[in-house]
Amino acid sequence: MPDREAVLDPRTEDVVDLLLLQHARIEEQFLLVTGATGEARKQAFDDLVRLLAVHETAEEELIHPLSRTLGDNDAMVEDRLAEERLAKETLTELIDAGVDAEGFDTGLLLLRTSVLEHARHEERYEFPHLRAHVPAERLQRLATAFAAAEKVAPTRPHPGAESAKANIAGGPILAVVDRVRDAVRRAADGKG
Repeated sequence: MPDREAVLDPRTEDVVDLLLLQHARIEEQFLLVTGATGEARKQAFDDLVRLLAVHETAEEELIHPLSRTLGDNDAMVEDRLAEERLAKETLTELIDAGVDAEGFDTGLLLLRTSVLEHARHEERYEFPHLRAHVPAERLQRLATAFAAAEKVAPTRPHPGAESAKANIAGGPILAVVDRVRDAVRRAADGKG
């Protein structure tokens, strides 16, 4: 599968555009997992795990801290971080159980519902606030920073690392561990 991390393209004018595009990709990826079977389902789920992990890490490092500086947004940011923590925990349980486990479909549906609800909260409350209070030039620069943050983000969920400090302190180490684990898995599966 092609790299599904942040890509600056003509549809991406700034970080909010990038986040909206990624939310659509995440929703699409859930559908791919749901509609697949066998090895294709496992691969689609692995792609979803990676997409969610790098996306949320970059949000936690850049977007939520910025939102906190734009007025009285601590409660809104804490709500988003709590949603992300819950999603990471659910995702970790699904990874540990595997796509063939009994209850995987139910767990995936619950995860999909919570992740898409989380995205809608960001789109309704956080993103408009960013657009209203952050200069357009800064939002454009943040798109590049967001893409860079995703390139070094962990590829697996790590519940408890929802703050910018936790991600910056532990993220690079976790990213190396995750990427080595990914490479070993691909080699063991004969894919690379």
